[in-house]
Amino acid sequence: MKNENTHQLNVERRTVMGAAAAGATALAFPAILKAQSNTYKIGHLTPRTGFLGPMGEYAVMGVQLGVDEINAAGGVAGRKLELLMEDSVNPQTASSKAQRMVERDRVDILIGEISSASGLAISQVATRAQKIFMQTGCNSDDLRGKSCSRYMFHLEANNSMYVRTVGRALLRDNMVKGKRWMAFTADYAFGHDLFEKTKRFMDENGAIFVSNDMIPTDATEFSPMILKIRQQKPDLVMSNLAGNQTTNFMKQYREFNLPVPLAGADLNGASIWGAGEGSFSGLWPMIWTHQLQAPSAKAFTSAFTKRWGRPPDNQAIADYLAVKILARAINETKSTDTQTLIKFLESGVRFDVLRGREGYFRPWDHQLLFEMYTVTPVAGKPANKWDLFTTSAPVPGPNESLEVLAPSQKENACTFA
Repeated sequence: MKNENTHQLNVERRTVMGAAAAGATALAFPAILKAQSNTYKIGHLTPRTGFLGPMGEYAVMGVQLGVDEINAAGGVAGRKLELLMEDSVNPQTASSKAQRMVERDRVDILIGEISSASGLAISQVATRAQKIFMQTGCNSDDLRGKSCSRYMFHLEANNSMYVRTVGRALLRDNMVKGKRWMAFTADYAFGHDLFEKTKRFMDENGAIFVSNDMIPTDATEFSPMILKIRQQKPDLVMSNLAGNQTTNFMKQYREFNLPVPLAGADLNGASIWGAGEGSFSGLWPMIWTHQLQAPSAKAFTSAFTKRWGRPPDNQAIADYLAVKILARAINETKSTDTQTLIKFLESGVRFDVLRGREGYFRPWDHQLLFEMYTVTPVAGKPANKWDLFTTSAPVPGPNESLEVLAPSQKENACTFA
């Protein structure tokens, strides 16, 4: 099934890019040019290769499903959505491809990304071109702070939200008996920012990090780090890794059968599934899982699974929602004007974000606020290869504001130019 789905994705991508190329050669024919102006062009950028590639695969499936559903329902404001997709394997590539999409392909909006460094590069292109960029996978608080832009909206949680979600669960469940913690951190912008937020939370709650090892993003062998855990005997190991790093670390951690509790500040369903049954352990935060029982969440999971032969992970949800939120903004404002759409998104309007509670964008930093969750290994034999974990009740609780997880304006000031 996976090979068939991958083939389907490749065919669709070639079809989309072929249509774009055909459009370029048709510029000399006014009738064809006029027909192409009846579409609303979306430029989608996300890593399809490298250590973030498995997450990017779900991003592609999510945005494709969203576009197809909107078009099947008649499009937006009488226009069909046209999707152009590219692999943004690093910041330089992301920037150049975003620039090409804006200047050559004349896209109306940019969606996607996972790497915070690449997200910043795309944001700079979008800001210069005055195009909305709905970023769906970048966690860095800085993108919502000193590097924020009025043209960038955040459908992914930031690092502070992830850390506070798992931190509250650790304190609530009294999972850790001591205060000596070790960390392993991805050695790039995302990891550095995540460790900073993790350390801040632990400092506030009396824990200390006895060490923090920076791990190259292409690392696959973690036995030296695991031996170090045995030597230092911490009370908790904290993972600030990402993508395939997390999958490989979890598998090797379980193989060594360490008695030290494991937790993490970032995780994706794809990492759990990549590790496989018996390798997932610890307590981790996630923005969404396919186990949620809200009616709209169940409907999305069903449609995604029917289309792609597997359930969606948490990366797919953000790219899917970006399309749905965009469509609603255009339909309700009856406009595709960038400034009009920005004002609508900043207005505090509530959106169905496929959870128990609706979400909304904060007007001062454009962070989408929503319920989050923690996941732990399922007790006993899993029912299938997808349900290897159990999803917690929502965080914050039903009587708490959605604001409690996100940084305040004082903590992470954003000033739109």
